[in-house]
Amino acid sequence: MKKLFKDPTSNIFIQVLRYVLAGGLAYLVDYGLLIILTECFRRYYLTSAAVAFIAGSAASYILNVTWVFNKRTFKNRLIEISIFVLIGIVGLILNQYCLWFFTENMNIHYLYSKVISTIFVFILNFFARKYILFR
Repeated sequence: MKKLFKDPTSNIFIQVLRYVLAGGLAYLVDYGLLIILTECFRRYYLTSAAVAFIAGSAASYILNVTWVFNKRTFKNRLIEISIFVLIGIVGLILNQYCLWFFTENMNIHYLYSKVISTIFVFILNFFARKYILFR
């Protein structure tokens, strides 16, 4: 259990497992904030989604650098954060597009559209972060 959850690792299978768990926690932040902002504060769902995505991405960054990936490509933290944010912006654009497309064009409730969007963004972000930032 220690190797699985505690020790630093370069094992791709353990990293994927940790990424899924970290992503799940970040998703709870993202999805929860989306619901709160849209349903409780009556914000437009795409505005709520953008704010929630950014909060979830921040949680993801913290978990990724402290727990999931033990190797870092860049020693300079500013460069690392900049690339992480750039990957996040691509993810945000994809998230917003999928959310809009499935909600407005396919008539799927925005919360279900968010689930579909998350699958695409999750896969993109894992590979981008793994092979650009944490190789």
